Amino acid sequence: MNRLQKSTIYCLLIFFVAIYSMPLLVMVSGSLKSPSEIQADPNGLIPESWQWQNYVAAIGAMPFWQYLANTLVLCIGSVAGTVISCSMAAYAFAKLKWWGRDRLFAVLIGTMLLPWHVTMIPRFLLLREIGLYNSLGALILPTFLGDAFSIFLLRQFFRTIPEDISEAARIDGLGEWGIYWRVILPMSIPALVTVGLFQFVASWNDFSGPLLFLSNKDKFPLAYGLEQFVSSYADQTHLLLAAATLFTLPIVVLFFFAQKTFLKGIATTGLKD
Repeated sequence: MNRLQKSTIYCLLIFFVAIYSMPLLVMVSGSLKSPSEIQADPNGLIPESWQWQNYVAAIGAMPFWQYLANTLVLCIGSVAGTVISCSMAAYAFAKLKWWGRDRLFAVLIGTMLLPWHVTMIPRFLLLREIGLYNSLGALILPTFLGDAFSIFLLRQFFRTIPEDISEAARIDGLGEWGIYWRVILPMSIPALVTVGLFQFVASWNDFSGPLLFLSNKDKFPLAYGLEQFVSSYADQTHLLLAAATLFTLPIVVLFFFAQKTFLKGIATTGLKD
């Protein structure tokens, strides 16, 4: 690839990054403007006066720290449930040989075609019967039962690990649990981080789940709390943009620090048929 081709590719990448970053930049810029400046120049990227107190006002206008604590409990619990359950299932599909394995895996992949709304009512009725309605447990417990996409992603990664390594571990006396825990998992950190990030973002952004299972305001996560905030402060754009920025910032920071491991997990998944 010559210098002209590289320059063209870089220019195109910068162009598309600028396009996709524009809404984020407008949001952050608007969160630092006064109400009068937003009305006068809503699309300007550089505020005339930096109104940092907008963030203080947005946090004070809602129980932000309670929403944040609830969200972190939800995200951490969901990530733990997804990584534990899906890695176990993926190991069984990738490394163990048993009758009907491939057929059952095909059925599992087929469940990805079912929208969340199809299972919404049965899930609600089941979790209500076991006493989890109006608790974060109703949102966390299902993640301990596996997720088709995460199982598929981890299975494909596990299949890239040579079987000779598992055979050597069996010769050394390790059972299947020991191979899974002491051999496969340490070699699969990028894939586990990838699955964890996907689940963290899904739980962080989840609105339908809290809307269905939660009725107590003290248990709302940020996604649902932000919607309530929008309803109450629809006419105060500067506060809405400040709240939206606070909601978005942790995800951006998380991806910034985990991007190398995340991209490695994506790039090395599915290399083996």
